[in-house]
Amino acid sequence: MSATIVFGLCAAVAAGLGLYGVITNPHPLRKIVAFNLLGSGVFLFFGIIARRAAAGFDGDPVLQALVITGIVVAFSANALALALLLELHRATGSATLHADTSATIDTDPADA
Repeated sequence: MSATIVFGLCAAVAAGLGLYGVITNPHPLRKIVAFNLLGSGVFLFFGIIARRAAAGFDGDPVLQALVITGIVVAFSANALALALLLELHRATGSATLHADTSATIDTDPADA
């Protein structure tokens, strides 16, 4: 097995686990971590594609620039998501999102 195949499989596993975590975990912090794992898998996959120079081809500078830019944007989005989660925790005392059960809908047509 070549290194490209091993890294490709690692990228697929990381992206798959991240997608599974984003879909199944209800806790916001776990969703953020799973989304970061998904992004890491995608960045690793793009890095493998960008490193075609080892196979005798020229490396693709566009994909290399996209990977570097994506890492910076992902870091910024991660910082924003964590800041919003901290603000939610400060405002509500909990870091989870609960349904508002205090609001009831009055469906009695006589009240209208």
